[in-house]
Amino acid sequence: MKPVLALIGRPNVGKSTLFNRLTRSRDALVADFPGLTRDRKYGTGELNGRSYMLIDTGGLSGEEVGIDEHMAKQTRAAMQEADAILFIVDGKQGLTAADQQIAQDIRVMGKPVYLLVNKIDGVDADQASSEFYSLGFTEVFQIAAVQGRGVTVLMTAVLDSLGADFDVEEEEEDDGSIRIAFVGRPNVGKSTLINRIMGEERVIAFDQPGTTRDSIFIPFERNGQAYTLIDTAGVRRRSRVDETIEKFSIIKTLDAIQRCHVVIMLVDAHDSITDQDAHLLGLILDAGKALVLAVNKWDGMESDEREWIKQQLEVKLPFLDFAEKYFISALHGSNVGLLYTAVKRAYDSAMLKVPTPRLTRILEMAVQQHQPPLTRGQRIKLRYAHQGGSNPFRVIIHGNRTDYVPDMYTRYLTNYFHKTLKLVGSQVRIEYKGGENPYEGKRNTLTPRQEHTKKRLAARIHKIKKSEKKKK
Repeated sequence: MKPVLALIGRPNVGKSTLFNRLTRSRDALVADFPGLTRDRKYGTGELNGRSYMLIDTGGLSGEEVGIDEHMAKQTRAAMQEADAILFIVDGKQGLTAADQQIAQDIRVMGKPVYLLVNKIDGVDADQASSEFYSLGFTEVFQIAAVQGRGVTVLMTAVLDSLGADFDVEEEEEDDGSIRIAFVGRPNVGKSTLINRIMGEERVIAFDQPGTTRDSIFIPFERNGQAYTLIDTAGVRRRSRVDETIEKFSIIKTLDAIQRCHVVIMLVDAHDSITDQDAHLLGLILDAGKALVLAVNKWDGMESDEREWIKQQLEVKLPFLDFAEKYFISALHGSNVGLLYTAVKRAYDSAMLKVPTPRLTRILEMAVQQHQPPLTRGQRIKLRYAHQGGSNPFRVIIHGNRTDYVPDMYTRYLTNYFHKTLKLVGSQVRIEYKGGENPYEGKRNTLTPRQEHTKKRLAARIHKIKKSEKKKK
C-alpha cells in the first residue's frame, strides 16, 4: 500500500497549493482566502517511480466553533489516516500561537512529522525558518509551493525515510490473474454481486450502508481464467463519514483502485447519478484503469423508470463513452454472466501490445484526414508513434513543435486511436515528445571572407539610405 501523507497547518499557509503541485493537478481550490478548503481531499503523486497518497485538509485555526469545528474534525481524521504528517507553516508571517497549538496536537499522534516552512520566496530562508525550530521538530524543510522550490528535496527525503516499509507491497505478483475491484457508494450491492459470482456467501451482504469496512481480496477461477475479486468499502460523501474505522476504509478503496486491472463501478438504478458517483469515476479515470459500468437493482423497475436512468447516464456521464454499460440484478443474477465477457474485453484492451510501425501508420492516417493547426505561422509535424505503457494504453508521439498541440487536436487523436484499435473499456492517453534542435543557442561562426562580405554589404546599405535621405 502507498504511504499516506497528510498536509496539516493553519488556514492559508499553502496546503492546497502544495497538494496541487505534488499531485500535478488543480483538484484543490486555491485562493488568497483563509478557510477555502473544508473537507479532506485525496490525491496521488509520484517521484522517481515511487508513488504516494496525499490528503489535503482544512486549516486549524484554534477557533473551533461552527463550521471550523467540523473542519477540525476532518483534519484530525486525516492525521489518524496518515502514515506521516507534513506540517506547513507560513515563513512570511512567522510563528503564531495557532502553530504552537497545532504542533502540540500533532505530537500526540506519535507519527513522523516533517515541518515545512512555506513562502520563503523573496525573503531570507534561514532567517524565516529560525524561529520555527522552537517547535521541537528535527525534520525542517524550506519550500516555496507556488514556484516548486525545495519540493523535490522534501519529497525525496520523506519517501526515503518511509520507503523501506512500503516499497514491498507496491509490486503485485504477475500470476496471470485479472484483478477486479468492485467500487461504488454504500449499499449499491457490491458484496451481493461478488456472492452471486462466487455462488456462495463469501462476503457479508446486509441492507445497511457500511457493512464492508476493508478491501477483501478473493481468488477465483472460471473456465481456466484466474481472477482476484476485490470487494471494497462504499465511499460516501466525506461530510457523512463519522466513524474512524470507515475513514480508513476510504484509503483502502482508493488503494484497491490503484492495484486492480479492471474496475466494475456499480450504481443504484433506483437513485439518480450522484456527484459522489461522478467523483468516484473521476478517481478511476485518473488512475487510468479499465472500466465496466454496472447499473444494479434493475429488476422490478417500470419501463419509464428504466428510460429515465438511461437518460441520466447519457446526460451526467458523457465522458464514459468508451466503457461498456450493463443493467443487472446482483440479487437475482440477471445479466451478471455478461460481466465476465465485459471484464475480459476491457482487460485485453488495457493490456494490448501494438508494434511501433502500426501505431505510426495510424498516426499518419489521422494526420492525413485532419492536419494539425498552424501555430505562429508554422505547421506542427508529428513524425512517428510508439506505445509507452499499458492500462491505460499510452501512445508516445514524436514530432516538432509538440508543445503547441492544442487540446482539441489531442482529443481528436485520442478518439482516432481508440476507434482504430477497437479498444473497449480502456482509455487512450496521448503524450508528446519534441525533437531537439542541435543548433539551438549556437551562433554560426563566419569565415574571414564572410565577415568581409558582411561589412561591405552593411556599408552599401548605409550609403543607399544616406543618399535617399539627402534626396528628401
